[in-house]
Amino acid sequence: MTGLLTERLRQASDNAVATWTALARARGDDVLERPAFTAIDGRRFRIMVRSADPGEAAVVELTELARARREDGRTVVVEDPFRVLDLGALGMTAGQLPVLVWEPAPVPDPGGISRVTTAEALGKAEDLIVHGFPLEEYQPLRAGAVFPPALLAQDGPAFFAHGHVGACLTMAHGGVGGVYWVTTLPEHRSRGIGRELMYAVLRHFEDVPVTLSASRSGRPLYDKLGFVHLGDANWWR
Repeated sequence: MTGLLTERLRQASDNAVATWTALARARGDDVLERPAFTAIDGRRFRIMVRSADPGEAAVVELTELARARREDGRTVVVEDPFRVLDLGALGMTAGQLPVLVWEPAPVPDPGGISRVTTAEALGKAEDLIVHGFPLEEYQPLRAGAVFPPALLAQDGPAFFAHGHVGACLTMAHGGVGGVYWVTTLPEHRSRGIGRELMYAVLRHFEDVPVTLSASRSGRPLYDKLGFVHLGDANWWR
């Protein structure tokens, strides 16, 4: 991996940590911050590795955190974009998600996409993402549990929606834009809504690189938009 792609992977990791930290604080979840990782105690116990060289002490601490929470019966997720951990001894297995980056380039005007600016519109986007993505741990949905209205007052997060059929969250942090939960309701898929959402996102960030972790179903769209593969992150569960 070239120096630029290595830097983009680090930026993607930092952006994801900032996104989850903003969500956690808006939700009232506990956040434990370390130089090499961040742990968030929400519906799931999420540990996010922040360094390609976390050091032995950090690995021991985060491993013990994961072990203790699993023994308490909690669902634990460890995001390791740098693939430096081996948590198999805890009975965890690693799935992979590709991390991608888009470098600024001309983008067509999006159609039918609006930025979410009110609590009412955010509630509709929240319902869409929770049931369309889906985010099963938040079902049945309690309004504001996933995306509290306080997020609208923060500088980094921005939500975009296509009426009542498509939505996503973005985050400006660390020199890149991050994209999360790009969702279209099943009955409206294959109609170009996801593409229009992404056009709006890319134009929103203008001359800033954009990063995301792609699902298998979403990867073809991102490839067509010109995203480049940075590597496969390990998601330990």
